[in-house]
Amino acid sequence: MPNASDAASTPAAEQPSGAAPTPAAQPSHAALPSGAAPTPAAAQPSEAAPAPGAASSFRTPSNWLPLGAAALLIVAILVFPSLAPNPYILSTGVIVLNWAVLATAWNFVGGFTGYISLGHGALAGLGGYATGLLVAKADMPSFVALVVAALLVAALAIPIGFAALRVRGASFVIVSIALVLILLLVFQSWSSVTGGSRGLVVPRPFPGMLRPEHHRVFFFLYGGLLLLALLTWWLLDRSRFGMGLKAIREDEDKAESLGTPTFAYKLTVFVISAAFTALAGGLYALWFGDLDPVFQFSVLTGSYIVLMALLGGVRNLFGPLLGALVVGIALEYFKVEFGNSPLHLVTTGLLLGLVVMFMPDGVIPSLTALVQRLRNREASSIREVTAADLAEQRRREQEGVNS
Repeated sequence: MPNASDAASTPAAEQPSGAAPTPAAQPSHAALPSGAAPTPAAAQPSEAAPAPGAASSFRTPSNWLPLGAAALLIVAILVFPSLAPNPYILSTGVIVLNWAVLATAWNFVGGFTGYISLGHGALAGLGGYATGLLVAKADMPSFVALVVAALLVAALAIPIGFAALRVRGASFVIVSIALVLILLLVFQSWSSVTGGSRGLVVPRPFPGMLRPEHHRVFFFLYGGLLLLALLTWWLLDRSRFGMGLKAIREDEDKAESLGTPTFAYKLTVFVISAAFTALAGGLYALWFGDLDPVFQFSVLTGSYIVLMALLGGVRNLFGPLLGALVVGIALEYFKVEFGNSPLHLVTTGLLLGLVVMFMPDGVIPSLTALVQRLRNREASSIREVTAADLAEQRRREQEGVNS
């Protein structure tokens, strides 16, 4: 985030080289804010005052708004379980936070590099099944299994990224879809380990806990994971590494020609994204307790994640979170009201079309640009004042003083 810089000291009036100086009593033109009182030429300071925006940029919304949004998010996470009227609403909150973590994890790749992946649902499924298998088959403690599963998926993401990140654009999208379909076939067919189409039952980490309290605990766990993902994204956004990723997003060939190790940067951020995605998938396995390969390895999961990020704004810290709130709540509403009908697919498709047509950068960037335009319009009230106008204003001021 740019910091305020001191305004450069400049002479009050600069003369071209070799030109005769203009008499102080005959200024040609001067730009003054509307309604400002002019200063006599003899009393003009030798250095211009700092620019108005430079002295007070720390008070601009671009600086304090992210901090305010983060504080509001923390408060919402802390108070929502107490305000939820019933366990179903609380479970919906857990699902929405799950989507928020997945969309934020996707934003590491999509937001920084511009690569659109529809295969992050497969990474979440790998995290869920790895956690479930370590708990059910290896008798590993639940949250130890969660961390180990995330590390395993991150390690597996290295060869996956090594192959997938060598292509761009539509080819990368196709490769990400192929990853989902391949894993779906593997986990459906390998029934001796994964349970196949029967699914995999994951033991609950808190067996003696009632279901409402179970939702409450996992709501806080998801909230903590979301805050960690947002903090990591924020730190990357302000690092040299993040600048290299943004250069890849804007022009990968030019960034590589300037010495940026583009492939290493892409692979590193892909592994980070895979780790957070696997953590979200593993938490879902521990919370829900039943894994189905058709649901875990679904192209629709990746499509929803992309829609959430695009809706809120892929280049914004809180964009995926906003998209997850809107789309996640809408999905739950349509499931309750219309059951298993495909109406939710039609609605999400229409929503994606509206976003692409009217807000291609997302809701938050569009609103930010609108506010900035309004602020610039208000700050541009400057008019030119001629020498005759200055003389008339001084005469009136002198008359006011004498009277």
